[in-house]
Amino acid sequence: MLYIVSKLYPSEGIINRYTYKNAGVDIDAGDRLVEAIKPLAASTRRPGANATLGGFSGLFDLRAAGYQDPLLLAATDGVGTKLKVAIAADCHDYVGIDLVAMCVNDLVVQGAEPLLFLDYYATGKLSVAAGEAIIAGIAEGCRQAGCALIGGETAEMPGMYRDGDYDLAGFSVGAVERDGLLQMSGITPGDVLLGLASNGLHANGFSLVRRLIEDMGHDYAAPAPFAPDISLAEALLRPTKIYVPSCLGAVRAGLIKGLSHITGGGLIENPPRVLPDDTLARIDGRAWPLPPLFKWLAKIGGIEALDLARTFNCGIGMIAVVGAEDAAAATAHFEAAGETVWSIGVIEAASGTPRVELTGLEV
Repeated sequence: MLYIVSKLYPSEGIINRYTYKNAGVDIDAGDRLVEAIKPLAASTRRPGANATLGGFSGLFDLRAAGYQDPLLLAATDGVGTKLKVAIAADCHDYVGIDLVAMCVNDLVVQGAEPLLFLDYYATGKLSVAAGEAIIAGIAEGCRQAGCALIGGETAEMPGMYRDGDYDLAGFSVGAVERDGLLQMSGITPGDVLLGLASNGLHANGFSLVRRLIEDMGHDYAAPAPFAPDISLAEALLRPTKIYVPSCLGAVRAGLIKGLSHITGGGLIENPPRVLPDDTLARIDGRAWPLPPLFKWLAKIGGIEALDLARTFNCGIGMIAVVGAEDAAAATAHFEAAGETVWSIGVIEAASGTPRVELTGLEV
């Protein structure tokens, strides 16, 4: 709608008035959203942060959190085009969990405890209902990770996004005592790779997934071809698993040499990021069952095993590198923490930069 205002002359009155709301920004809706999410943020309180909203910045007290000689680590990420599926399905309950998970899982791989989280939520026209569902998911993710939601930004920007569209970004800070930082120098040939089960696609590869679904004419509301008891949208929107409690406990128990969060780049590109030179990760794709979702994607897209493993997590959301002597204890720890675990490979000596050699993955 076009809003017009007359030129104002001394002898003439104003025909129409420009307002921020006429331009498409509803400050009252933003205020209602802030009030709605205050209890959600408060539910994430933890030592070091009271998780109240409304100020210009958030505060965290490291000493109150129990740290003596900490290093700070920070991570930022988004949910990517998985948001397009959430928007198409009008289901916004889980993407907030994805947002937190993508950040905090990247902190715990260095042994850090996530302490605080901030979000950025941008949309063309603010929907209080959708916004509250999104922030509720963020709060749930923070509770799972044990970090405080200390603030964020909600930006209503007419003309920047199409009606119904929005974007999310997250930022998290964690801490680790200086002598507890996980470093690749401790990883040696003979170490064992433990794979922790994923919760589905997590938040990677959705540009390819959406292209396949659109080209093949599938309906997000229809039963999933590989899981007919739920809709395709429900199957795709399962939130990224948060590995912080199980992994942080294993790190503090002295069982972990390295961790690799399997995000963009899949099983091929991520493990080398935590390996020292002159090593390779040999992964046996027969060591765990390839979930039906990934088999279905490979089938409808004609995706070869290597491409599948370079794009998706293929059922493994986190890889832990452990000493062979600690493999049984680490497996028991993860299983007691609720994880599904497989021994999926070993570290071997090699020359040059670190790499993965994956065999046996059948699609």
